[in-house]
Amino acid sequence: MSQKRSIFEDVSGDTPKEAPKAAVGVIDGGTKGARRGIRAWLIVLFALVVAMIVVGGLTRLTDSGLSITEWRPVTGAVPPMSEADWQSEFDKYKQIDQWQIENQWMTLADFKTIYWWEWGHRQLGRVIGLVWAVGFLGFAAARQIPTGWTGRLLLIGALGGVQGAVGWWMVASGVTSGEGVTTVASYRLATHLGLAFIILGFIGWYILMLGRTERDLMQARRGKEAKLFGLSTGLLHMSFVQILLGALVAGIDAGRSYTDWPLMGGQVIPPDPMMLEPAWRNFFENPGLVQFVHRVWGYLLVIFAVVVWRRARGSAHTATRFAFNAAVAAIAVQIAVGIATVVYAAPVHIAIVHQGVAILVWALILRARFLSHYPIATSVRDAA
Repeated sequence: MSQKRSIFEDVSGDTPKEAPKAAVGVIDGGTKGARRGIRAWLIVLFALVVAMIVVGGLTRLTDSGLSITEWRPVTGAVPPMSEADWQSEFDKYKQIDQWQIENQWMTLADFKTIYWWEWGHRQLGRVIGLVWAVGFLGFAAARQIPTGWTGRLLLIGALGGVQGAVGWWMVASGVTSGEGVTTVASYRLATHLGLAFIILGFIGWYILMLGRTERDLMQARRGKEAKLFGLSTGLLHMSFVQILLGALVAGIDAGRSYTDWPLMGGQVIPPDPMMLEPAWRNFFENPGLVQFVHRVWGYLLVIFAVVVWRRARGSAHTATRFAFNAAVAAIAVQIAVGIATVVYAAPVHIAIVHQGVAILVWALILRARFLSHYPIATSVRDAA
């Protein structure tokens, strides 16, 4: 005899079926994983990359970059352990043009100083790679990477690997014998520094994203200030070009060629701006023209920054307005430091501050751009 059934029971089968589980969407999926832990890990990586840029700048300013003439990604982590090892490294350095043309005065003790700068720079690169690998593999093994973030985190590691290869490509341009080359190629230096800032930009953007929930970001995106976002993107690109131009200046010591400002050698345009053949070489190797282009682009960057800042003043969001105020203030500081760098012929302590402030400007523009894309809602009370 059949039993009575509830009118709410599924009649398609003899046994009740379990209710299907709701599919997890992108927003809810993004809440899974160790977002705070990954953000903390990325903050450590960000700090290490900043240190890497600063140490790299000091390595260049002390003319230490060519002291290690070989690329040994693994065994190179171990420094010379005996006087015989030190002498062997010094003998290798004596074979390149930099020693033969500029540094024959060096003793072994002098060589050790520049060697430690370059070794420390490379060692820091290895530490960054290790921190990335341990963090990524650890979070992946624990299945704590949020939905959609695996590719982003892999991208950072891939760019870091490319950066290591670019670093040796740069150094190899100066490790020559009989060619009269005593420094690395300026355009390779610019590529190396530019990639470092790209890596820093990705890490910084991801840190900002992980500081808020996916649901919050999705809601904030509805209030995106498209015009301001486009202008801030342009400002970021302009600042990146200025960083590359600064690397070209540093690569050929063009900052020491003309030490007057706002003129150059008493002129608006420096003498003989196109003295090299073919003409394109002047934009990379002519100290006067390279410094002139760097200055002019800086003036254009300042003008555009003011345009963007005036637009940002009309934002309805307090945090966004403050972010653009901070970015423009950092640019103003960078102008003053840049002028001082030129006037005092780029001494190490001022030149490295100039590079450090460039990092600050880059980070603050990135943050302002982020907030124009994902604004923080301002209540009526806060606005008042």
